[in-house]
Amino acid sequence: MNMKPLALALLIGFAPLPALAHKVIASVYPAGRAVEGEIGFSNGAMAVRQTVQVTTPQGRALGTALTDDTGLFTFTPAEPVEHVFTVDLGAGHVAETRMPAPEVAKLLGKPPAADQAAAPGTGPNTGPGTNGTDTDALAAMLRDELRPLRQEIAAYKEKNDLQMILGGMGYIAGLFGLGFYLAARRQLAGGRA
Repeated sequence: MNMKPLALALLIGFAPLPALAHKVIASVYPAGRAVEGEIGFSNGAMAVRQTVQVTTPQGRALGTALTDDTGLFTFTPAEPVEHVFTVDLGAGHVAETRMPAPEVAKLLGKPPAADQAAAPGTGPNTGPGTNGTDTDALAAMLRDELRPLRQEIAAYKEKNDLQMILGGMGYIAGLFGLGFYLAARRQLAGGRA
């Protein structure tokens, strides 16, 4: 029986192929008196015109937001409780990110809810730069400038993680192939003697 076609089929079957997998990226951060967030994929594609469900950790609805053409959304909180932002992107992709109660309370200028109290020194108006519009304008400018950089870093991380995995699989397949090759040579050499 000729083993060459079988060995070739095994090598092709175990050959590393480009994967189409990608991770969902979701983040939220304070933006003045609102919460701004972005939803997308690690390959750089953003979640366009998607509904963001905003709830408490217990599942009580707090509202919704809609992403724009760049995957960004804005939500203005009304309660100083932890906010959970969830988006169902289809095909099994669900993005979820959270903003803790102390951060939401800082946005609102209120103490966090009694069951979600912050550690001392983390409440509203305890840090530098809480006095007005200059800080808010600077923060908005920095957010706008850093947004593309955050997206590029996330895509770079995903690409390198995927390359490492595929590279490892390639080495393993190569070692198996080398082992089969050496075993076949030994078997042929033993059969000739």
